[in-house]
Amino acid sequence: MIQFENVNKSFVEDFWKAPKKVLKDLSFEVKVGSLCGFLGANGAGKTTSLKAALGFIKIDSGQINFDSSLGSNFKEVRSKVGYFPEGPYFYPYMTGREFCHYLGKLQEISRTQIESQVSKWGKKLNIDYALDKKIRAYSKGMLQRLGFLTSLLHDPKLIILDEPLSGLDPIGRKEFKETLVNLNNEGKTVFFSSHIVSDVEEICDELIVIRDGELFYSGTTNKILSLQEKQFCYANFVNTANDLLPDFISESINLSNGVTKVSFLEEKRRGFLDWVQEKGVELLELGVERPSLEQVIYNTKKVGRDS
Repeated sequence: MIQFENVNKSFVEDFWKAPKKVLKDLSFEVKVGSLCGFLGANGAGKTTSLKAALGFIKIDSGQINFDSSLGSNFKEVRSKVGYFPEGPYFYPYMTGREFCHYLGKLQEISRTQIESQVSKWGKKLNIDYALDKKIRAYSKGMLQRLGFLTSLLHDPKLIILDEPLSGLDPIGRKEFKETLVNLNNEGKTVFFSSHIVSDVEEICDELIVIRDGELFYSGTTNKILSLQEKQFCYANFVNTANDLLPDFISESINLSNGVTKVSFLEEKRRGFLDWVQEKGVELLELGVERPSLEQVIYNTKKVGRDS
């Protein structure tokens, strides 16, 4: 749906200093019909990449291409893309409904379609009750919902969101993630950036990770989770002598009721069981730990494309 090919972008921050290179030969592809997360620390180049894709900033070199299903020219492409920026601006003197109609008219959407989409997504995003209130009375979460709604007014095929979950409470984040999954199930391609790894891991089938403007990983979420080189085990047991733990234990946590949880390399499992038998420890649970996506990303060297 979107393809970056060796994209470079620099910014001049100071007249006396050399331009700062933000994107460095960045290449990746967002597949048609995918729910793709775009991960990277703050300052990694996520927002710059999205703005470049949408034509808001001009790249220094490289190419950004869109799937032919979006149109044959950039105007057609943009008419089929829904975009919600990280820091949107709202007119505080308008009501939410007036704001939707204003943006809908700018996109040359009929009044009937605007009203239909506002009714549909207002309910699904749980903002319908506030649409006739002035925007100046909206909370952060309400503004996020309203902004998301406006990006869906023209029923786009590709939805691009920049940190859409930022600043939301747990309930709001859960509802947003459910909506992204539902949109994807309807056949929409969803591409959203985040620095919150757990949110992306929970719902995304595809993943793009960048570090300092360079591609770190592009491929399926399951694939990168399988890259953890070392597997760990965990065990819960009743422990009355914490100082007797074997030296191969990598982490120990005291839980309630005298229970201790430990983790250790899977290759040490036999040694741990021997220790349990020798000390007469009451073992409650033993299993293999599944590493989180965050652990894998920050403990793995650069991967590149999943081919």
